Amino acid sequence: MTNQKRKAWFWIPSLYFAEGLPYVVVMTVSVVMYKRLGLSNTDIALYTSWLYLPWVIKPLWSPIVDVLKTKRTWILATQLLIGAGMAGVALTLPADDFLRYTMAFFWLMAFSSATHDIAADGFYMLGLSEHQQAWFVGIRSTFYRLAMISGQGLLVMLAGYLESVFGDTTRAWSVTFYALAGTFVLFSLYHRAVLPRPDGDSGRPAHSLKALFAEFSETVVSFFRKDRILTILAFLLLFRFAEAQLVKIASPFLLDGAEAGGLTLSTTQVGFVYGTVGILMLTLGGLLGGFLAAKNGLKYWLWWMVLAINLPNAAYIFLAYFQPQSFWVINAAVGVEQFGYGFGFTAYMLTMIQVSRGEHETAHFALCTGFMALGMMLPGMFSGWLQELIGYRLFFTWILVATLPSFLVAWLIARIPRSSAQQPADRTPA
Repeated sequence: MTNQKRKAWFWIPSLYFAEGLPYVVVMTVSVVMYKRLGLSNTDIALYTSWLYLPWVIKPLWSPIVDVLKTKRTWILATQLLIGAGMAGVALTLPADDFLRYTMAFFWLMAFSSATHDIAADGFYMLGLSEHQQAWFVGIRSTFYRLAMISGQGLLVMLAGYLESVFGDTTRAWSVTFYALAGTFVLFSLYHRAVLPRPDGDSGRPAHSLKALFAEFSETVVSFFRKDRILTILAFLLLFRFAEAQLVKIASPFLLDGAEAGGLTLSTTQVGFVYGTVGILMLTLGGLLGGFLAAKNGLKYWLWWMVLAINLPNAAYIFLAYFQPQSFWVINAAVGVEQFGYGFGFTAYMLTMIQVSRGEHETAHFALCTGFMALGMMLPGMFSGWLQELIGYRLFFTWILVATLPSFLVAWLIARIPRSSAQQPADRTPA
């Protein structure tokens, strides 16, 4: 093992753990916290869905990260800002107007996290050779997944344990976020010591900023010049239409009491369901999807993946109508849904990769992820209002109806012939 590769083990796992943790805190843990603090599903879905926005628009300020200072500096600074955001949430939770103040700090956390993503992914390419990048790709993905498990599982379980210890939900979540804040201060200090200083990691001269934005503008224009771009955009925005609504309501459904149509689980139990069983089944589904797509091609498995990401949503109809008391039955139902999602999401990721191929591949993929986040943000915003209007049973029935756009856009994207998708240095999916 070369010295450079040996040193990479000291920063790649921790860097990608630090990349995944704030995302899951902003997108998932916030939903559980606000539910435990008594907010309505309408407010939870609306306000937390807005937090997708930094990931929607992050390509717009990526040139600034590329020009000003070094990516190493951006990583250290954003980790401190993420820690400050978490401390701000902890500090303002006891306030009477806690929603307004905590949302402000979640916004700080979200923008800092999106910027950290840009810097960390760029630093990864600068800090390693091409061979080492390929060698460590599984390591970075694994530790990003571990961050998901820690956030959705261990962190929520910790908050649930503290709720039982303190007998005070607000205090329990404040202590949890103070612990998170301290963790990110330690991340920043640790990475200051272990991150290398690659020769290529240097800010560009200020006079190149105008040229960089001109190049960025041309990159964006070339994306929208792709053949069948409207079909591509429809796929990116609508393939996850049902999931975008389901994900905002699933945790509140598990936490709500039986009188409201929920399953009356504790905070700790919800952490276990989604952070252990759910993540495990999600990962297994994703691994199987990637293996089969590599073996037979996306075209062969496309419709199986579309079915897998949509039909298991019926598990929530079962849970809503029968309200099983067995914790393991609940785990099994959620596990089936998460496995199907992991398997089916492979089709979405591979299509984004195919859409991005050609010149400006990295920038075009970033634009695809922005539209992906927008497709999650907009449906999620009204999902809480709809659920409270019609109740959990009809809402989860609606979710199955809401899968129809996914089938439609998959059919449209499958009809794009590879030959007609040729662009100057671009290729869209077959």
